[in-house]
Amino acid sequence: MDLEEGIEKLADAASGYGISLTRDQAEKLVGHLCLVEEKNKVVNLTRIVDDRDALILHILDSLLLASRLDEAPEGAFLDIGTGAGYPGLPLAVVTGRRGVLVDSVGKKVNAVRGFIDELGLAEQVEARHVRVEELAKVQKGAYAAVVARAVAQVNVLVEYATPFLCKDGLLVIAKARPDEDEILAGNKAAAICGLRPVALDEYELPEGLGHREVLTYRRVGSPKVKLPRKTGMASHQPLGV
Repeated sequence: MDLEEGIEKLADAASGYGISLTRDQAEKLVGHLCLVEEKNKVVNLTRIVDDRDALILHILDSLLLASRLDEAPEGAFLDIGTGAGYPGLPLAVVTGRRGVLVDSVGKKVNAVRGFIDELGLAEQVEARHVRVEELAKVQKGAYAAVVARAVAQVNVLVEYATPFLCKDGLLVIAKARPDEDEILAGNKAAAICGLRPVALDEYELPEGLGHREVLTYRRVGSPKVKLPRKTGMASHQPLGV
């Protein structure tokens, strides 16, 4: 991808959603995508290979979470299941918050660490190879927000996120088109975990590239069950169903 062309196209697409990017931000965002595309030749990071589609489905899609992340208390955020660094790296770039990006796949984390270094973000962003259930045991209440994009069912993400969130902290989830049952289960799990749903934003991506829903929950109380549960229980015996 040509950097200048990418910057122009990204800025144009973002402006349609009320997202204003500085030159430096746009350069880092497109630079990250260029690094992902190059690394993808040797490590399977993404199935999206068209440049224009990638601008929308990786970068813009991540930026749709930024306005809700801005509503979180001051402090760092955690990106669960970051993959190639989405949405965590774009959100760190545009919000200025410190971010910790986690994934259970070591080769992806190693790639993201390389991207962080190349982009000059090592003092702001950290990538960790760890399961969230294990990390939650040592980082309870450590984050102002948790973000996740296309990782798991809403109720599972609610359970994963809860131990990490400080009082009034936000969980911000991007989904394609969750059905009513998934949202209902997510809300029931939230009630068990001490979270409250506060927003559901819907977007249509440009050029017919899909529908997005951004669900936001706020931590307002203590969970009614001991969290984190044992590894695997959130997905095998999910709350709220």
